[in-house]
Amino acid sequence: MTDLKSQRRLAAKIIDCGENRVWMDPDSQGEIAEAITREDVRELVNQGVIREKRKKGVSRGRARERDEKRDYGHQKGPGTRKGKSGARSDPKDEWKSTIRALRKELRRMKDDDEIDASTYRDLYAKAKGGEFDSVRYLKNYVEGMED
Repeated sequence: MTDLKSQRRLAAKIIDCGENRVWMDPDSQGEIAEAITREDVRELVNQGVIREKRKKGVSRGRARERDEKRDYGHQKGPGTRKGKSGARSDPKDEWKSTIRALRKELRRMKDDDEIDASTYRDLYAKAKGGEFDSVRYLKNYVEGMED
């Protein structure tokens, strides 16, 4: 077998990849060995006798499988967790989604004349103060007021 180290090196420079990723056609070794100048090697690259091998990536298959299980609620136990609960789910983000849902519901109730403007203001302030954990609690509170 002929030594094609210099051709491999030149090809790597031309293709702009690492030497290990240069593929040379095993049937054209003689032709490759004759290519001694950069121009000769460039010609072989254009002909497809010398090519760049594909990069090897990291498979996401296992990660997808794990994510699927976690969506289901598995693999989330204390042995898996790293970081405090506040680092895993930002308390501010939780608050934002809760308060937005409450305010949206309050707005709907006011528009549908379930509550009047002064009650709306009162409940809005209570929501801001953290009185209601969720829309369900808000609705229960309003039902209790009506009785």
